[in-house]
Amino acid sequence: MRRSRSRTLSTLVVPLVVAGTLVVPGTVTAGADPLAVSTLTKSVRTATTPVDHGGTAVWTLDYDNNSTATGAATITDQIASTHAYIPGALRVPPGWTPQWSTDGTTFQNSEPASGTVAVRATNPAARPGGTALASQLTPPVQAAATATGGDGFTPLLHRTPSGSLQAWNIFHHAGPTAPKVVCSELATGTLCAGGPWPKVLSTAGGPLQASGGDVISPLEPQYVRDPVAPHQVYYAAITTASVGVGCLDLAAVANCGYWPLLATGGPVNNLAGLVEANGNLYGVATSGVVVCWNIAAKAACGGQPYAAVVPPNGHTPSAPGAVYYLGAMTVAGGKVFASSSPQAGQVPAMGCFDPATNAACSGWVSPRPLGPADNYTYNAYTAYDSGGAAVGACATTTGPTDVTTCYTLAGGPLAPPSAFTTLGGGVLAFTPEVVVGPDGHTRSYLAVWGGGIAGAALCHDWTTGAGCAGFPNPATHPTVNGGATRDYGYAYDATTGCLIGLGDAGVLFSMDPATGGSPCARSGAAVTLTPSAFYCDADTDHVTGYGFARLEGITPANVNFAASSVSVVDQNGAVVATPGFAPDGSVDLRGVSATAHTSLTVTTRLVLNNGADFSGGAKPNLVVDFVGDPPQVCFKTTVATACTATDVVNTATGTDASGSFSSNTVSVPVAPGAACQPVVRTEKEICASHHAADCGPGGAGPWVKQTPVGLLGALFGTARWRITITNDGPVAVDDVTVYDLDEPSCETAGGTFSLAPGQSKQVYCSTYAVITLFPITNHAKAKYTPRNSPAGTQPSYSPYSSAKACALFCNN
Repeated sequence: MRRSRSRTLSTLVVPLVVAGTLVVPGTVTAGADPLAVSTLTKSVRTATTPVDHGGTAVWTLDYDNNSTATGAATITDQIASTHAYIPGALRVPPGWTPQWSTDGTTFQNSEPASGTVAVRATNPAARPGGTALASQLTPPVQAAATATGGDGFTPLLHRTPSGSLQAWNIFHHAGPTAPKVVCSELATGTLCAGGPWPKVLSTAGGPLQASGGDVISPLEPQYVRDPVAPHQVYYAAITTASVGVGCLDLAAVANCGYWPLLATGGPVNNLAGLVEANGNLYGVATSGVVVCWNIAAKAACGGQPYAAVVPPNGHTPSAPGAVYYLGAMTVAGGKVFASSSPQAGQVPAMGCFDPATNAACSGWVSPRPLGPADNYTYNAYTAYDSGGAAVGACATTTGPTDVTTCYTLAGGPLAPPSAFTTLGGGVLAFTPEVVVGPDGHTRSYLAVWGGGIAGAALCHDWTTGAGCAGFPNPATHPTVNGGATRDYGYAYDATTGCLIGLGDAGVLFSMDPATGGSPCARSGAAVTLTPSAFYCDADTDHVTGYGFARLEGITPANVNFAASSVSVVDQNGAVVATPGFAPDGSVDLRGVSATAHTSLTVTTRLVLNNGADFSGGAKPNLVVDFVGDPPQVCFKTTVATACTATDVVNTATGTDASGSFSSNTVSVPVAPGAACQPVVRTEKEICASHHAADCGPGGAGPWVKQTPVGLLGALFGTARWRITITNDGPVAVDDVTVYDLDEPSCETAGGTFSLAPGQSKQVYCSTYAVITLFPITNHAKAKYTPRNSPAGTQPSYSPYSSAKACALFCNN
């Protein structure tokens, strides 16, 4: 669909009518078919027509991509000196990158504070039509060693805007200056750009650096995503002076803050990982006290730290793990549970903290035991009933005999998950990853190693109350580093449906949550499409409806579509549809209302028959489109205040897979303000010579205001006049004519003309056959209109000027 419509900014905005608003096709530079060249249609909106000096012009470029292939596209708009770019005003469609230039040639991705003279929008993969977004399908993740130094902990997953999947991790129990954060590209098994990796963490904000850190990491990191900005991750941070909350921005590759909560000293020297409940982050210090930080306010909770709910651990220099909190945390039923491993002849214990009272939970005045004396635990996890509701908390402890113990929310005994009760002595177990599968079952995946296990996963299905069907317990990883993975934990990628694992061996790998197999032979991608975001001219009728989702670069025979799934979720998080795939891998979205569902997130989870489509560096995509007008680029400028700015002319250019092209040229007239009104002067003179040759254009005259007596003779004579009209003002004038009270021929001789600032025009005319004994005086003035005056403006007049011709007598 391609529509041509008039557009208005609001009821108070008058659309500017300009010549040449039709598309002027660009030239083809690559031998493309001229009929297939893409087009740019430029329009402008102003509050008045013409626009005032200092007024705002809103420029819109409609980009119609007529190419037949996906390719790089660039749209550039040079801003003339007659207007100036308004900072922050550039808008580009989704998938495009805005750029700015202060010299008209070199462009940058960050907007300068001032001085922008050109703007640009770029898209490395612009698709025909322009109304589609794409995301890369994640290839089956192969095992890859990563720069963890052997001590990376559980992975943190992050998808870039292009859809590529990254795994981040923070090394545990690392000193303040030790590099401890690393990013890996799962599609390639390589480190992310921007190395060297790993890098240190810092309490100061700003880009991650390879040196200069001051953050100590805990023994068992636990992370919380910011609910508003999920790419920002909060972690338990320790410095030499305090324990508190650190922030890591995965998208910006930067530190994003540190907030101390409790000074170190005495029994306080470390912190358990963080968990979230009711908008607050909670941690437990080595002294057993509870610390609290509010996410929205980014500040410590009132009255914290709160009283201890678990026995101290990691606070006695002579004990094992002397300076680290040995235990973990979980949330169940709105309450915060913590495990603690005092050792030194004491039993491990679990405590409960109630955020509603900022004290120990009802029924939990005393911590509950978790196993024999000197057993210890690296975990704490939530127990669920068959319907997926949280009913208590558990911990699996390590010792000569591994023991799994669970308690209800009220502190009573709770049967432990059967799949986790078969571990032999000396097996280390870490906090499990919880996944609600497509079948609605709630499953926990427990990472274990030690005690004769080189690395494995256990899976418990809370819905059935048994080990997960089809999943071996334990599920080892013989294809990953020879099975030596020493698992710390897993992160579930809801887009592909795969688990990404990491362990003490420093190897990233994928695992199928249904079978435990590695690599996980699945793929997926998610695209969030908001059609209104493609437009910026304030119109609301650009969108007709949704189109299709399709797999680009995928061979249908390589996908098990019967086992794959699609989910479509709208802007409110409501599931709109769960359609199936057509045989060609497309999904029909035309039945979804674009009015009721203004945004859709389409997620495809593919079960692959093989990974052939990802070989050789190929990057298949999920593409989702809608039906609507060409997308738009918009920006605003301020018209110059200089009176020399009488109009603003603007043209944009572009290139894409179809070739090069230019927009139509739009000219905005500028109305002269009070300070820019013309000053027109009229000078009326008469020729004092008796010779006609001296009294025409270029004649020697002399030209005087009053002739000597006798110039006109006794009865008959000719008065020859010169009228000089001069524009002394700062702006041009149009429709200039002579207005002469006494001699109509002077008006005819002058005609109609324009005068630029500083320009003059002379008009010559005569009065013939004058029969008089007395002098005659002739008056003239100029009638004119200031250039770019609004329609209906009445003409202006210069002051009169006169000259006198004397006959036999001449009165002064």
